[in-house]
Amino acid sequence: HYELERFEEGNQRFRGAKQTFYRQMGIFSAGMDFLMNLMTVCVITFGGILIMANQMDLIDLITFTLYISAFLQPVRRLSNFVEQFTVGMAGFERFQGLMAVKPEIADKPNAKPITNVRGDIEFKNVTFSYDNDVQVLSGVNLRIKSGDTLALVGPSGGGKTTLCHLIPRFYDVTDGVITIDGKNIQDLTLSSLRASIGIVQQEVMLFAGTIMENIRYGRIDATDQEVIAAAKRAEIHNDILQMPDGYQSYVGERGIMLSGGQKQRISIARIFLKNPPILILDEATSALDTITESRIQEAFTDLSKGRTTLIIAHRLSTVREADSIVYIDSEGIRETGTHSQLMERDGYYSSLVKTQMLTDN
Repeated sequence: HYELERFEEGNQRFRGAKQTFYRQMGIFSAGMDFLMNLMTVCVITFGGILIMANQMDLIDLITFTLYISAFLQPVRRLSNFVEQFTVGMAGFERFQGLMAVKPEIADKPNAKPITNVRGDIEFKNVTFSYDNDVQVLSGVNLRIKSGDTLALVGPSGGGKTTLCHLIPRFYDVTDGVITIDGKNIQDLTLSSLRASIGIVQQEVMLFAGTIMENIRYGRIDATDQEVIAAAKRAEIHNDILQMPDGYQSYVGERGIMLSGGQKQRISIARIFLKNPPILILDEATSALDTITESRIQEAFTDLSKGRTTLIIAHRLSTVREADSIVYIDSEGIRETGTHSQLMERDGYYSSLVKTQMLTDN
């Protein structure tokens, strides 16, 4: 019902705008046609009167009629151009408005690129809110050592995804500091920061192109051999070879020609190709069945080797081997430790594991 009301409201605004436009253009076009035809009628009428008064002959009248026709042709073209110009300028103004929008997050004037990233990440008293009203994160202190795997677990809405999105500066912290290798991420150029981070999400974004083009999106200057090598590491190479056109197979709009597991492995191949020192896995297997998930998990294990990895997962079986597990909810970080340590504490994480085991059974 709510969506229908929103659609109806937008539809009424669109219809009202179109009605006004067509009314004005109708008046303009009708007025132009009337005046141009009136001019022809006046010439013929006045010419007929002059002919009857022996002040003009038929040849002169025909000449004047042809002259008026020649004169009205460019006028008609100009009137048609007015409509095209009006529509075009409206679109151009919208385009200018869009291009004039400046991103909220931009490089500082003295920002420097980050090189030789080890992947040592630290959150120092980080607070964040989307609208400066309700705080999503408050006073978060967290350290992820270079090469370690950190798992974030907890109920939905606890801020797990938000916490990870702060690292590549999709949003800026409200208060506090996030550092990579001891450097404040706000002092780094966005291009170098984001080039150091690879993200695999639940919803994989594929473009309407070939498999080769979609994998190469991880690193545009990669060779065909490098793309194939990345596909092999992601365990998608054999699937690609079985397709009609191999790596030149068309994936369709948003990858509609591929299964969920295949799309996810193409996303993994992109990360292998990009080879970033920091990896974020945001519920990457939550939409897959158990069999596909187990196959993908092997690729993730290989992918995370030697990288600082953050894993957001609802299926806790995928995070047991993490170097550290953080339980986070709307109140902040509640528990931190390894799987065995948190199970011994018999706290929030242990309760979540037991609840999930009962649900699975």
